[in-house]
Amino acid sequence: LFIVSSSAADSNGSDRRNLLSNGLGLTPPMGWNSWNHFHCQINEKIIRETDDCWGESSRDSQISLSCSFHMFDSLTQIAAKPLPNQCQGNLVANKTTFPSGTKALADYVHILISNSLDNRIESNIAFEQGIDYLKYDNCFNDDTRPTIRYRAMSDALKKAGRPIFFSMCEWGDMRPALWGSNIRNSWRTTDDISDSWARMLTIADMNEVYADHAKPGGWNDPDMLEVGNGGMKYNEYVVHFSIWAISKAPLLLGCDVGNLTAETMPIIGNEEVIAVNQAINDQQIWAGPLSGNRIVVLLESRKTFSSMMTAHWDDIGIKSNNTLFEHRTLETKFQGKLTAKVDGHSCKMYELTPVTKL
Repeated sequence: LFIVSSSAADSNGSDRRNLLSNGLGLTPPMGWNSWNHFHCQINEKIIRETDDCWGESSRDSQISLSCSFHMFDSLTQIAAKPLPNQCQGNLVANKTTFPSGTKALADYVHILISNSLDNRIESNIAFEQGIDYLKYDNCFNDDTRPTIRYRAMSDALKKAGRPIFFSMCEWGDMRPALWGSNIRNSWRTTDDISDSWARMLTIADMNEVYADHAKPGGWNDPDMLEVGNGGMKYNEYVVHFSIWAISKAPLLLGCDVGNLTAETMPIIGNEEVIAVNQAINDQQIWAGPLSGNRIVVLLESRKTFSSMMTAHWDDIGIKSNNTLFEHRTLETKFQGKLTAKVDGHSCKMYELTPVTKL
């Protein structure tokens, strides 16, 4: 069975309905992460000011295109160890850097906490404090195997009481794109990016190896964007943003959005490039062999309107584009491809018989 689609199956043909069943990540996530620009120098004031910038920019309908999640990325600045009289080992907010606490800040902006702690405690924090997106990093991991540690977190998040996007940041050490596609919504394929042309291209090439594993519900993550941080030239940032977009990578800005330059805005607010990143394949072509060298082809449309669909021979496992097929009730013979108009939420199935040898 051949499936020409980005949404029906993974690279080995298995159904992806066993993914972390939270209904999230149908398109690559978009937003802002504090780490690339601020690193550990993050506090509540910066988060609130950043969110205010998004709100102001949304009136220009440009920067808002790039933001679904607001994320701060450094737990040591966010939380402190629990006091001795606090039960269950739950973390408390760092009163110096986050005096209002994470729950109050989550009410102000939807946020991410990134760390590597006890799975039960962290999932409870995510649920109780209104967090929508959990990036589970690889720091301070006590040498527990990633295949065990990240699955435990996935299981804990399933019990959290509401959907939480699970971003697995294993740094690509054990090639996470190849295992555990049923436990997370995105996975890092590489080590950290840096704001340089050479490093960005290295990261892009490392990520592209796993292109076939990116599907709705689970995406390859080559790390956050460096666009706007000043280490590359304008054209180089255009290349950076474009590669991440076409690779279906998360578009997570990593710059200081309160001080964007006039050059940066057109890059991160390019509607057509963002549309490429966010597009869902709403057409599927299925094909399989029958006895007597016959082929069955199913054209399935998930669109709401009629559209033309084409099954190319080389896409459905027919080795020669010169092979001629016929349909017993259609006068037209098909060579190299089959094209038909399919109504929205409909399909057409064809049983084709070879006229020439396969």
